[in-house]
Amino acid sequence: MPTIAIEIRRHCSPEEETGLIAAVQTAVVEALKVPPWTLSVRLFVHEARRFVGPADKGEHYTLVTLDCFTGRSLATKRVLYQAITHQLGLCSIPADHLKILLREAPRENWAIRGGQPASDVALGYDVDI
Repeated sequence: MPTIAIEIRRHCSPEEETGLIAAVQTAVVEALKVPPWTLSVRLFVHEARRFVGPADKGEHYTLVTLDCFTGRSLATKRVLYQAITHQLGLCSIPADHLKILLREAPRENWAIRGGQPASDVALGYDVDI
């Protein structure tokens, strides 16, 4: 059930925007073993003056923030970080221009499927991987 935000400092073509979203979606589905329909991926394009990052990263500085259920192992998180880095590299985002932030919350802190706590719902996929 990851909710993902991609934040960039440069304007892209619609094809590039779609490519960035697809790259992160592919990485998350592969690494976390979640069905694609569970994802919410948003792309935020900021004016450079409104998104200050490390001075040496320039226009390709990219921040990816994922909110998801608690439960993934450190090994799975490492796979996730590498998958996102690899996929965005295919979109010309240098690995050292990327920051990934993973925030986890217990399932009871998420309301899904008509306002039910996620802890009360059969997800159809495993979180403890």
